[in-house]
Amino acid sequence: MAIVLTDSLKKLLIGTASQLKGAAKRKFMAQTVQGLGLGGQRLAQSELGWNRDTIRKGMRELESGITCIERTWAILENHWNGSILDELEKMIIILEKTCLLFFLE
Repeated sequence: MAIVLTDSLKKLLIGTASQLKGAAKRKFMAQTVQGLGLGGQRLAQSELGWNRDTIRKGMRELESGITCIERTWAILENHWNGSILDELEKMIIILEKTCLLFFLE
């Protein structure tokens, strides 16, 4: 049995995904694809224009319970002043200042 997405459902899914960013967007995409069942990734790619690599990353995050945080080390490197960032407290302060610290579930 093939799943058919109506135009209104496509518009809703695309619109919702476009309002989200990062891990929240990947989680939404992964949950949507899971709901579509077998062949959901391919359907989401062809009908919704979603990137399958992004969907797969979201699926891995959803299944493992671990959320990827992009560019965390790059942000720390930008604030590195020659000292070694070996203290967790220093790293957290830098990340909080750049608004990139997310609390994982």
